[in-house]
Amino acid sequence: MSELIKVGITHGDVNGVGYEILLKAFSDARILELFHPIVYGSSKSASYHRKVLNSDAMNFHIISKVEESHEGKVNLVNCVKEEIKIELGSASNEAGESAYTALDIACHDLAHGKIDLLVTLPINKDTIQNDHFQFPGHTEFLEERFASDGEKALMIMATETMRVALVTAHVPLSKVSTKLSKELIMEKLKTLNHSLKRDFRVENPRIAVLGLNPHAGENGLLGKEEEEIIAPAVKEAQDEWILCAGPFAADGFFGSGRFKEFDAILAMYHDQGLIPFKTLAMDSGVNFTAGLPIVRTSPDHGTAYDIAGKNLASDESFRQAIYMGIDIFRNRLAYDEARKNPLKKMFFDRGKDDEKLDLTGEEEI
Repeated sequence: MSELIKVGITHGDVNGVGYEILLKAFSDARILELFHPIVYGSSKSASYHRKVLNSDAMNFHIISKVEESHEGKVNLVNCVKEEIKIELGSASNEAGESAYTALDIACHDLAHGKIDLLVTLPINKDTIQNDHFQFPGHTEFLEERFASDGEKALMIMATETMRVALVTAHVPLSKVSTKLSKELIMEKLKTLNHSLKRDFRVENPRIAVLGLNPHAGENGLLGKEEEEIIAPAVKEAQDEWILCAGPFAADGFFGSGRFKEFDAILAMYHDQGLIPFKTLAMDSGVNFTAGLPIVRTSPDHGTAYDIAGKNLASDESFRQAIYMGIDIFRNRLAYDEARKNPLKKMFFDRGKDDEKLDLTGEEEI
């Protein structure tokens, strides 16, 4: 029997719902038949949440490193060994530090091939800040950690039927228009197009591009970004055989249901894409970091401090993040394997004097 895919899971902010959704997801032991889980966290924090939630349906297999893990068990790498004061529903620097420690060690193991993919539970983007994490979120941190050869991360919020990518992600709204450029939109379109093919197995992806301003600028009356930046980027992408269209007015595009006609949507800024996405798919949505050599997914919600410890959190988005991560990991293997040994060129430039090919089978003289 082949080895199961090793899925690393970071415990996120211990004052939020991370451990609750983790405990709920693994309370059904059948999930262990699908993959080999390795949680990066704190055994004491896990015990605390088990007591608060009165969850006796599962036990963690406490280990000190991945090599000690076993299939069929919920392995927990006890990488945060200090006593953490847990204050459910509250932000604390102590919780932020433990979230970073787990993330840092998981990324080290991911980089060294000890786990196959990463699923991150929600963090507090403020309290996790330190000398090593000075980013607005996981996406930017992972780009800094894993990108090479000019690779750029792209945030994609996804379900089985809907995918929304962002040109600008964690950027203040007042600065969005200054960040936009034809080059940036082209970069995101190329990354999204490639991810749809490689990660999601969409053969000829269709991408909708949203405008920035109300009514997509109304021919320049309400803003000129559509005419000067977005439309030229769409035209250039079309010239490079990317099947995209737009810019569309965001409200009408989602309100009329046109999003169903496309394989993905490229939004200009965070809330433009995520408000409709989470309205339609809050429980089942997944945050996927595309464009990098590693696979990382996450639930599409945050720490949910308001319901932490109340046994109200849904584990659906977390489970979908695991399943999607596994699918993407397998899709990449299949995609890369199919293209590993391309056929050698059969035709040569007739302008050259050497290496000419005689289609008649006779040698040229």
